[in-house]
Amino acid sequence: MEKLDKYRNYIKKILTEYHEWASGSANLDRESCLVFDEIHDQYFWLFMGWEGKKKIRNIQVHIRIKNEKIYIEEDWTEAGIATELLRENVSKKDIVLAFHDLETRKLTEFAVV
Repeated sequence: MEKLDKYRNYIKKILTEYHEWASGSANLDRESCLVFDEIHDQYFWLFMGWEGKKKIRNIQVHIRIKNEKIYIEEDWTEAGIATELLRENVSKKDIVLAFHDLETRKLTEFAVV
C-alpha cells in the first residue's frame, strides 16, 4: 500500500504543477481543471471552455493506477509524464505508456501491461 500511496502523491504533485503553471498564463482562454479520483485511481488534467455555443473539453493528461502500475492513457505535455515520474524515481517497469498499442509498447523501455 505504501507504493500506491507514493504513486498517488507523485501523480497529484505533477498534475498540480502543470495545472498551476497553466492557470498562471495570461492568455489562457479555457479553464485548467484537475480531477483526482483516488477510490478508482483515475487522474485527469484538462481544459474546459466554450467556442461559441459549443462546450470544449480537452484532456491534456489521463493517468490511472492499475495492478500497481501507472498507466499513462493520454499525455499532451511537452516533457512527458513518464519523464516526470522517472524524476520521482518510479521504475520504468511500473510505467505503462497506455496511449500506445500493445505492439508499440513492446518497443519501449517501459512496461507493456
